[in-house]
Amino acid sequence: MTSQHMKLFFAIILLLVSTGSYSDTVVHREKSLYRNIVVTEKAGKRCLVFSVKRQQRNQTCVDTNDPKHIVFAYVRMIFAGLLVNPQPTRGLMIGMGGGTISSVLTSIYPNLTMDLVEVDPAVVKVATDYFGFRNTHQIDVHVTDGRVFARRALRRNEQYDLIILDAFTGEYIPEHLMTVEFLDNIKSLLTPGGIVIANTFTGSSLYHHESATYAAVFGPLFNLKMPGTGNRVIVASTLDLPDSETLMANAMMLKPDFERYKIDLRKYVPNMNRDPDWKTDKRVLTDQYAPANLLRNR
Repeated sequence: MTSQHMKLFFAIILLLVSTGSYSDTVVHREKSLYRNIVVTEKAGKRCLVFSVKRQQRNQTCVDTNDPKHIVFAYVRMIFAGLLVNPQPTRGLMIGMGGGTISSVLTSIYPNLTMDLVEVDPAVVKVATDYFGFRNTHQIDVHVTDGRVFARRALRRNEQYDLIILDAFTGEYIPEHLMTVEFLDNIKSLLTPGGIVIANTFTGSSLYHHESATYAAVFGPLFNLKMPGTGNRVIVASTLDLPDSETLMANAMMLKPDFERYKIDLRKYVPNMNRDPDWKTDKRVLTDQYAPANLLRNR
């Protein structure tokens, strides 16, 4: 390559970088009380990013050309939890992101009412301004800490047949939302036959402690993992878990509702495992023992 060709090559590279072809376009950026919040867009995909010191992690992404397309695999996996209880009427979700999950659920279930809990008011505003979230008569948004809400809900004798745990800081789940004490509160909020669906990760030694903690509180649980994603979804119930035939029957029943979102829940049934794949002798996480920041790095 001649020097003239080299100059032309680098000029093209500089032009591509300056016009955003090699990087996402930032459409919004702010520093809230809890985190740095960034909204990026590239090739028709808009993402909510929580920026932390060590990394940046997408919390929500939407396809601006096809809003009904569920971008993240873990979101589709969360909906697979409905195979255990396919007709919820009262829901609680801790962790809002862009509001996609609650919006899909209330669209599919017109009789479902939900308490949506988000600690950061900036996230609620960003979800509304950039991700199409709408606070309808079915959704009641609470700007508060998830654990505080759970304790107050217990005092009010609230009950839910669907609880989704999807709170993230940008690195991982807040430590106080991973302990036996917190999960005991969540279990007490469930109706007979109610389910909890939790989005977690598979990496690091924390996986074993976290799994042991959920098992200590809920007993047998479904452990859903899919190829191509580092997310793991836990599904637990206050009653015995249904067998595979029941899960598949529920998937067939829900198929027409989820087709509009291009989700086929049947494919998750073979991956809803009951057998522990974690070290069951690991110490459970408690308010006195919750070194998530240390275990996450092992």
